[in-house]
Amino acid sequence: MTITYADRIPNNVDLGSDKLLQRALEHWQPEFLKWWTDMGPEDSHTADVYLRTAVSVHPSGWAHFDYVKMPDYRWGIFLAPGDGERKVNFGDHKGEPVWQDVPGEHRANLRRIIVTQGDTEPASVEQQRHLGLTCPSQYDLRNLFQVNVEEGRHLWAMVYLLHRYFGRDGREEAEALLQRRSGDLDNPRILGAFNERTPDWLAFFMFTYFTDRDGKFQLLALAESGFDPLARTTRFMLMEEAHHMYVGEAGVGRVIQRTCEVMFEHKTDDPDRLRALGVIDLPTIQRYLNFHFSVTIDLFGADVSSNAATFYSSGLKGRYGETKYGDDHLLRDAMYPVLQVIDGQLAAGEAPALNALNEKLRDDYIKDTVAGVGRWNRIIHKLGIPCELTVPHKAFNRKIGPLAGLRLSPDGRIVSEAEWTARQRDWLATDEDRAFVASLMGRVATPGAYANWISPPTLAINKQPADFEFVRFN
Repeated sequence: MTITYADRIPNNVDLGSDKLLQRALEHWQPEFLKWWTDMGPEDSHTADVYLRTAVSVHPSGWAHFDYVKMPDYRWGIFLAPGDGERKVNFGDHKGEPVWQDVPGEHRANLRRIIVTQGDTEPASVEQQRHLGLTCPSQYDLRNLFQVNVEEGRHLWAMVYLLHRYFGRDGREEAEALLQRRSGDLDNPRILGAFNERTPDWLAFFMFTYFTDRDGKFQLLALAESGFDPLARTTRFMLMEEAHHMYVGEAGVGRVIQRTCEVMFEHKTDDPDRLRALGVIDLPTIQRYLNFHFSVTIDLFGADVSSNAATFYSSGLKGRYGETKYGDDHLLRDAMYPVLQVIDGQLAAGEAPALNALNEKLRDDYIKDTVAGVGRWNRIIHKLGIPCELTVPHKAFNRKIGPLAGLRLSPDGRIVSEAEWTARQRDWLATDEDRAFVASLMGRVATPGAYANWISPPTLAINKQPADFEFVRFN
């Protein structure tokens, strides 16, 4: 399915055949561009950036690279190819043809799902607004801008669904997506992690590794939806989301690589000595990791959730890899392990699998996350350094659900309030950690040059040379 770029709004949904919808989206478009001007990447509007733009929705050959001014980026509406034989694979509607329109009884829940997903997209752009001013290289600046424009397009994907299928309510929700602000006390973003600050590039890399990975698993669950337009939309979004997670994993890996090189060269693991040498010590990296992991874990919602059960039984949101399971895809009698707090202690328990779907998705996410952290550890081990980064216990530093407020060490040990207060600085990034990392953040804008605290990448972008001019400042 080739994307039509002749229209004012690029699309592959035959937008021109629905003049009412086209006019509604064209009315929303200037408001989006105003939001981008006000809240998008700071000091970026006149630069020519080497960006990829979708030209097809097929996995092979789907992107075109060229210089673009970001306000001129062709955001649009792209759905993965449809399957006329597709059936609902789970829940009470299992075996029925997927829906091309919103079933009336599921309208409110579908709108809620789409609005919540849509709200995360502009939120992350707002969180990352100032990062371009302190980029460690042109390569990284270009990657930041690529992530930003694609998050903007993912917003368009959800707004299309709201406009196309939800009438006046949908239009009002689409307008509200541009009115909320990340971190705003009066009108914040819906989910807590998207109101946190992203003040430095280590935080950005951690965010794109951990929090965008949550996005991957949420999108994979939505790609199973019986509402076919949502499933097709999220399947294409996943193609772009993969790059965002790569930016995070490779970025943290490059920070670790540089730190370990300096540790090896100077034969030291002393954090103060390493900081004096201008790199980020591994304990600080671990504390950042602990924070971003724990904040992201909460995004999956309560461990036991009636909403999750409703979404599944209604055919709105499936499991990651739904068709790979050999069960009945109804889960009415199945159970799933969950953690409980009994007399102030963690204990193994179980809950109906239908109500524990958030926990199941969280566990799938954790397995994927642990694998990536293992790849970071291979960087450390390759230089013979006897240290490992670890993923904290999933009950560590939780803010929602039955585990919220439980005082737990990263290795899963229940601790007293006094010990938590005394050791919290060892486990979570402190103001002093963030101030030190911020002190390293100076803009490096010469093609091929990199800040001292990060190694150059090992993979090129679209086979371009290492000293390629990824951003032309005008």
